[in-house]
Amino acid sequence: MRTWKRSGIAILIVPVLLLFSCAMAEQKGRGPEAKGGEESGYSPAVSKESPEGTQKKEVRESSYSPVVIKESFEETKKQDIAAKPSRMAPHMKLLNERYDLSKNVAADVTMSGGKPIPVGPTAKLKSGITWEKLAAMTPEEIKAKGLFPYLPLPHPVHEVGGMVFPDMVLKKLPRLTRFDMDFDIPEWFLPEFPAPIYLTTHKDMGDVSKGQLVTIDNYFELFNGILNPKQIEGLRLLVTQFPQQQFNTTDDRKSEKPSLGVTCFDCHANGHTDAATHLVGDIRPQSHRNRLDTPSLRGVNIQRLFGSQRALKSVEDFTEFEQRAAYFDGDPVIATKKGANILERGSQVQFMAEFQELLDFPPAPKLNVFGRLDPGKATDSELKGETVFFGKGRCDDCHAAPYYTDNTMHDLKAENFYTPQTINGQYIRAEGPIKTFPLRGIKDSPPYLHDQRCLTMEDTIEFFNLVLSLKLSPQEKKDLVAFMRQL
Repeated sequence: MRTWKRSGIAILIVPVLLLFSCAMAEQKGRGPEAKGGEESGYSPAVSKESPEGTQKKEVRESSYSPVVIKESFEETKKQDIAAKPSRMAPHMKLLNERYDLSKNVAADVTMSGGKPIPVGPTAKLKSGITWEKLAAMTPEEIKAKGLFPYLPLPHPVHEVGGMVFPDMVLKKLPRLTRFDMDFDIPEWFLPEFPAPIYLTTHKDMGDVSKGQLVTIDNYFELFNGILNPKQIEGLRLLVTQFPQQQFNTTDDRKSEKPSLGVTCFDCHANGHTDAATHLVGDIRPQSHRNRLDTPSLRGVNIQRLFGSQRALKSVEDFTEFEQRAAYFDGDPVIATKKGANILERGSQVQFMAEFQELLDFPPAPKLNVFGRLDPGKATDSELKGETVFFGKGRCDDCHAAPYYTDNTMHDLKAENFYTPQTINGQYIRAEGPIKTFPLRGIKDSPPYLHDQRCLTMEDTIEFFNLVLSLKLSPQEKKDLVAFMRQL
């Protein structure tokens, strides 16, 4: 019996010692994120000499974040507030070097709720270069001369990351304010907020939100009598706060006050998007993670893949795993510490998904039942743009009517146009396949691409004109924009 007790103690002590050793090793081995200018390279593994100086051992950055916070919350907050200007300055400098951020909006076309559409292209070309000259070059020439205007866009503070919300959101929901960083892209390049809500089951009602931002305070009043009780419960969960990496009740947070967390509709405002940004949770090390645009939830009923690269196979999977993955940067250890909310598949996830699947695309009065233009309603430019879309532009190879998606993924291989390098903490390199997002209602969802690097529809067309070597003329580009505004 005595022997058994001793061995039992040993069995308990050994794991504790191992855990302690691992924790210490993690704290020592986790260095600062990759730094450097636009021409610096990065390797996730480095070599270190042993104490004897005779051998070299590869040390790889840990996939895990430190769990123990040594500084007090007040000290951390003080340091973050002091560091914020110097953290944000390089990123805002980068934005102003890349883009013309002045306000330029269409005079005759608006988003579904009335907000003016931003007009571009906004990307700045190097002296002496025009879009036509650039399009005439080979990928190798553009890469060698460093002329590609649409490099991946880093997070506002890439080394830190996390959810960041535009000022227009913070004015209505101040609990989402971070003291360590700000959102970066000007409001005129963002979706309208709050956006209209269209339901597949109530097309006769138009905007069922009545111009309001749907929250826990008004969801019942707005939707009682329109949805069934199961769908109302799903909506309640979508507007209920749950703990998140930067917004929680622990001292490891980035909000001034302890927070119950964020809601699904904090980013997917009114079932659409408010362009809140984040970093993808499924890539390590930190420098390799991609900035993330919040996609619209409109039309999820016709989609078969979810997440820009995760390729989740159902909206139920997306709904369930977002809180386990995106909310905590894909780190279940941190999630446990801060209060993970594990949704029950049958009575919660399915209810939430059922409501999401009712979210419709905005009206498109010039499209027929096949998703093509009605010649009797469309302008000459719009019809010519449709011809480009389904012809020379090859847009429909991926974005097929009527919803303008093929429900799969494609690798655009944009890395053929630039050299791998570290820019403001992000190591840009080959990104791999990206989901084909629907283009129905696309005018309501700037900025574009999975990381928001294209601020306007014109920027997006210039991007694809280069990446796909389309050789579109200036007039063909204008006509293509005119068509896509009608989708």
